[in-house]
Amino acid sequence: MSDVTASTAVSLPGIERDRVSPWLREHAGLRGTLAYDLVAGGRSNLTYRVTDAEGRRVVLRRPPTGLVLESAHDVAREHRIISALLPTAVPVPPVLGLCEDPAVTGAPFYVMEFVDGAILRDERAVEAAFAVGDRHRLAETLVDAMADLHAVDPDAVGLGGLSRRDGFAERQLRRWHKQWHASRSREIAAIDEGHRLLSERIPPQRRLGIVHGDFRLDNTAFRPDGTVAAVLDWELCTLGDPLADLGLLLVYWTAPDDDGPSLTGTPTRADGFPGREFLVDRYAARTGADVGPVDFWTALGHWKLACIAEGIHARYVAGVMGDDGLDPEVIARAAPLLAEEALRVLEA
Repeated sequence: MSDVTASTAVSLPGIERDRVSPWLREHAGLRGTLAYDLVAGGRSNLTYRVTDAEGRRVVLRRPPTGLVLESAHDVAREHRIISALLPTAVPVPPVLGLCEDPAVTGAPFYVMEFVDGAILRDERAVEAAFAVGDRHRLAETLVDAMADLHAVDPDAVGLGGLSRRDGFAERQLRRWHKQWHASRSREIAAIDEGHRLLSERIPPQRRLGIVHGDFRLDNTAFRPDGTVAAVLDWELCTLGDPLADLGLLLVYWTAPDDDGPSLTGTPTRADGFPGREFLVDRYAARTGADVGPVDFWTALGHWKLACIAEGIHARYVAGVMGDDGLDPEVIARAAPLLAEEALRVLEA
């Protein structure tokens, strides 16, 4: 049966319908005509929702189109991580298959079950899905899902070789400082000063765990009762100090009176969410971990996002970003403000 119909004929980047649709029928059990919707794309892996003739939905993830860094956007690695976590308490979508043959749709890809849940990218999404009195529950279950992830023994699930096991903070600082110098279009003294201070204040790594790398509210699907249906977007997952996830969550956890920049939406500015102190206290209670160094990891989170923001700004200056929905003026202000916030946290 042809996939070219009035509802499915729209061309999508990264999808070769005449080859990928037969693969999905054979390996993921889809039936009949398949409809494709781009769910998320741009600077991360491309994510599509695929619906078959019987209404069954799956998700396909593949790298962005065009040139990508050799080690970036490794969907086979992402597939491996999710597969390893399936038997654990960590809520992840069931995986259905991996295709490493780029002839099928231009790049390797993997397929997982579609998890029905609310993804809260901004205040409006929160207000549409959850009453004010229910939003505290979202914070509780989000932290609990993080604690469950950090309780997983990497060796026990076959992820002990996912990355180096030591020097996590040093590697993060080296990686993002190198990117900053490679992509900057202007001088931002606070980024170099932040790198210096963070390098001097690295806390001892007391724990080793699976670090999601981008753990935040809008990388999570929530059920109507406020529990976590699935943690998504495992592209940056690695081994390291689990407090890195908590510190970065605090960066993204914007309060209603915060006026700083954000590279994502700000769902937690909606009324009803607890403050950052609640997240830290609940995490400590759930894990028994020493959260004393969390300020270091929060500062590192701000500093890392400053480096990322300046890379995006440099691409705007070079005219290669096109219209991807971000305000160039916001991005231009973001890098110095994020770097200065990192310094403020370090000096507090």
